Amino acid sequence: MRRFNIRNGTLLSGATITGALVAIALLSLVWTPQVPTKMQIAAKLRPPLAHGLLGTDQFGRDLLSMLMVGAWNSLSTAVLAVAIGATIGTLVGIFAAARRGVVEALLMRLCDIIFALPPILSAMMLGAFIGSGRFTAIVAIATFMVPVFARLTCAAALQLWARDFVLAAESLGRSRGGITVTHILPNLTNLIIVQVSIQLGLAILTEAGLSFLGLGMPPPAPTWGRMLWDAQTYLSLAPWLAILPGLAIALAVLGFNLLGDGLRDRLDPRLRH
Repeated sequence: MRRFNIRNGTLLSGATITGALVAIALLSLVWTPQVPTKMQIAAKLRPPLAHGLLGTDQFGRDLLSMLMVGAWNSLSTAVLAVAIGATIGTLVGIFAAARRGVVEALLMRLCDIIFALPPILSAMMLGAFIGSGRFTAIVAIATFMVPVFARLTCAAALQLWARDFVLAAESLGRSRGGITVTHILPNLTNLIIVQVSIQLGLAILTEAGLSFLGLGMPPPAPTWGRMLWDAQTYLSLAPWLAILPGLAIALAVLGFNLLGDGLRDRLDPRLRH
């Protein structure tokens, strides 16, 4: 009973944090305390509660409004990147498991090569050709996610191909494609959901790193990573400029990690008891 309660608490904590993040991100689409790009030089570097709830930055912009819009920018970029990476990676993984042999070996070695290139390096190479921006960040993060999901789904699918119900379907003359769609993929759904939850936290952290290096969304669009970059010069004068976006990133990553752990414990039949 104690372990069951702890697992429920992990899932509840993760769902609460991520739910609050999503709610704030969606709210920013229709309302923010102030226009996040509005400059008020006379009110620059005001501490929290002195001008607005969380103070202002070096240009007098409202930090709460910037954090709210930054939540949407970070979350939407992470969701798009993980969705693309998970879709392509899952298709590659189940195809490799179905074909096996040389096809599987070639695809997995290609995934190893892609996995060896960190998303920041990929974004720098893409930025040299197409310029920095949101598209560059999404492609770089999605590219990094493909081998993660490909290797995960391939390994799990290979185990499923050895199960009795799959062997029975093969003995009845079902095609490998039909077995993949009707038996393999449905049994991978829980695994994919858990991995998506965990990778969303990593994607948000990566997007913040890309924005910090100037490879994410260009200014004046607020992003948590760019807010950290802008705060470097004012750490001694206004430490809240770095503390607030840093705390937002940490909470987002923590929330998705807790959500992923909680979903894994709930959806994995080996851990239910």
